[in-house]
Amino acid sequence: MKKLLSIFVLVSILSCSKDKEHVDSIVINANAYTVNSNFDKAEAFAIKNGKFYKIGTSKELQETFEADTIIDAKGQTVFPGFIDAHCHFYGLGTNLQKVDLRGTTSFDEVMKRVLDYQNEKKTDFIIGRGWDQNDWEDKNFPNKKLLDALFPDTPVALTRIDGHALLCNQAALDLAKITNKTKIDGGEVVLENGELTGVLIDNPMRLVYDVFPKPDREFQINALLDAQDICTELGLTTVSDAGLDRNVIELIDSLQQTGDLQMRVYAMVENSKDNLDYYLPKGKIKTDRLNVQSVKVYADGALGSRGAALKAPYSDKENHFGAMIIGLDEFESLAKRLEAASFQMNTHAIGDSANSFVLKTYDKILQAKKDRRWRVEHAQIITDNDFEIFKNENIIPSVQPTHATSDMYWAEDRLGAERIKGAYAFKTLLNASGKVALGTDFPIEHVSPMLTFYASVSRQDVDGYPEGGFNVEDGLSREETLKGMTIWAAYANFEEDEKGSIEVGKFADFIILDHDLMITDLKNIPNTKVEQTYIGGVKQ
Repeated sequence: MKKLLSIFVLVSILSCSKDKEHVDSIVINANAYTVNSNFDKAEAFAIKNGKFYKIGTSKELQETFEADTIIDAKGQTVFPGFIDAHCHFYGLGTNLQKVDLRGTTSFDEVMKRVLDYQNEKKTDFIIGRGWDQNDWEDKNFPNKKLLDALFPDTPVALTRIDGHALLCNQAALDLAKITNKTKIDGGEVVLENGELTGVLIDNPMRLVYDVFPKPDREFQINALLDAQDICTELGLTTVSDAGLDRNVIELIDSLQQTGDLQMRVYAMVENSKDNLDYYLPKGKIKTDRLNVQSVKVYADGALGSRGAALKAPYSDKENHFGAMIIGLDEFESLAKRLEAASFQMNTHAIGDSANSFVLKTYDKILQAKKDRRWRVEHAQIITDNDFEIFKNENIIPSVQPTHATSDMYWAEDRLGAERIKGAYAFKTLLNASGKVALGTDFPIEHVSPMLTFYASVSRQDVDGYPEGGFNVEDGLSREETLKGMTIWAAYANFEEDEKGSIEVGKFADFIILDHDLMITDLKNIPNTKVEQTYIGGVKQ
């Protein structure tokens, strides 16, 4: 009798095991924020074929499914994978191969880094990026004289942190055939007493970039893979790269197909004749990891280099308004062409004049259109009644919270006490549009999504300055911030049905954190660590 009972128990166990459905993995004991429409929390979820398959309790899912892997979150916080709605993923990787000038506090420090780099690399063309004269005691633009003395024969080109100013030595200027007579619309060749200073702003920079050594395939692959390592470690599972050439997009696709590049990429096509002539007739390209259906356009320059186009003069430079990079007629013609091709238009607009023109053009062209989701990238300074145009459901603000806390030390000097009220106004933008997509613009800012989250909520730097926050009324709540970094960013990419929340049928992109960003003390947010990052249910 005892032997029969044992056989019965064994048969029952085997029968139950056979009844269980197989899944790839189950995450249990999680403090998971699903970011679904109800902003529900969950304890566990099952993953099958790279997608969320079932959401429930740890007990329920373990009783229902047989899994290859059980991931015990041990009570830690789980979020959908972060989406950076505006960054330069490939640019981050290429910068890692160049002179890193971020964080320099003087021109002398810039020069030391250039010298150290060249002593080690001994390159034929020195290229760097990251200087910001606003962080120096002398806040004037630098001059090329010292570069000319140290590198009389080796071209040197050092891009400002925002990508809208370039310091070159004479060798680089000669190579680009730039003289004190050179005039280019949409920018400036900066002179001093009629002589070249070496500083170029916006469109003239292209003449130097055109003579840069062309990166080979190995350089490009290393750049993409290096960028991936940094991003996945920090919890990013999708990046929206704001402006890529066809050859880089095709390389990304190739690396994704081989499995070397796991990162999902929303690739905004760089606005060039060759790119548009290729992609617009071809139409949208969509795989599980690559999405090509938008074009990145520059309306104006940056505030830090006084290239942003303003309605009234800069407060700290008499009779200077900045400049549009693109002609007004050219912009409108391009907008009509993109709309006809059903491509999304994503326009960089910083100054209130640029934003006003972009918004009014969008509003006019998208009348009676459905679900176009054209984006204003940065939407940095808005004045008058232009916020109201964001009520057009076809227009989305795409903003970067750390720009506010990086620029707050000097932005009012540029804009004055009245205009600054409409700058970095994320809450006002949200109230008008109903959604804001959040990104970083890295490598201009740090990659870390934790700094994005912190800046969005606190409106302070990591030292807690200023007390109470910078224009704190335009900060976002923690829930709004998380949505902006997940489901709203996915929406801005036409991808809300496949990512941005932990819901059945969506890609199993998620992260496990060592702090709960929704309740932890503000001071803990910048140092919160990503314990694990999963893309399609696979640990990175």
